[in-house]
Amino acid sequence: MPCWTCAFSPTSSTTCPSLDAKSLGFNGFFSKKNGGGFLTDHFPEAQKSIWDFEGMFAKSRHVPGVRFAGLIHPGLIGCLPDPKLLDTWNRRETGLIATNPERVPPLANPPFGPTAHMGRLKGDAKAAAAATGARTVPPREHGGNCDIKDLSRGAKVYFPVYVPGAGLSMGDLHFSQGDGEITFCGAIEMPGWIHLKVELIKGGMAKYGVKNPIFKPSVIKPNYTDYLIFEGISVDEAGEQHYLDVNVAYRQACLNAIEYMKKFGYSGAQAYSILGTAPVQGHISGVVDIPNSCATLWLPTEIFDFDINPGADGPSGGIKGGVDMPLAPDL
Repeated sequence: MPCWTCAFSPTSSTTCPSLDAKSLGFNGFFSKKNGGGFLTDHFPEAQKSIWDFEGMFAKSRHVPGVRFAGLIHPGLIGCLPDPKLLDTWNRRETGLIATNPERVPPLANPPFGPTAHMGRLKGDAKAAAAATGARTVPPREHGGNCDIKDLSRGAKVYFPVYVPGAGLSMGDLHFSQGDGEITFCGAIEMPGWIHLKVELIKGGMAKYGVKNPIFKPSVIKPNYTDYLIFEGISVDEAGEQHYLDVNVAYRQACLNAIEYMKKFGYSGAQAYSILGTAPVQGHISGVVDIPNSCATLWLPTEIFDFDINPGADGPSGGIKGGVDMPLAPDL
């Protein structure tokens, strides 16, 4: 998957990747105790599905009745922060944790020296760096774990650069993913390689007012044109009203899509896995009409082996059941 990466440092800027797939990958939910996912209160235990690759398509022995084209991309890509930016991250994230330190899953993950990977550093230098090393789970100003499915073959990404040499790194390769990577280990994870070209734009951060990465998506994408679109608003599962909360609205859109797919024989976990792996689209549709934001989830109908559209006679077709995703209870 050839791609470009361009980065903007205070004095310069960089570009992205190329990937090849092996024969299979996996999708999983983390347990709630281990970080959970977007719908962790509904799916609190770890589950996993295996996805087999057929050229550019994927299907699963654990989630029957669905097959779709992949869009291979790195979930994680970005440049190194400088000490000032790293301190900013740690200060604001530890401050957030302090507002509810016992929450499960936690509000954020602070630096944790014992498991930090510090490259070639040794001794006191390694311990000092590990004590402040930011966890790589979230996206931040430098890029990071953004999980943008459109950063595929031929895409261009423009990153801020904060240190000499940029420190560009990448990983977390995905064969396919739905917008939001809502199951957390939520794309189809895969091994692979990336081939990329890097260019520099001198003074790019100032020239273009860049604070966060900018990207141009790949022109290559799954060609699905027919969608069922599920709407969600800022009212949670308990019926509580929230003020223009897009997170709540998108969660409701996802839950509405899952309940719909369950009428065609899927378990909740299978439907959740489809939303994490298939090329579904997530949209913010409205953020001004108080008190509700409106978010939508676009589910491509052509990925199913049966007609999933609504009709006067109710759901017809679907899967017969008998197969589900393996469960891994917390020990």
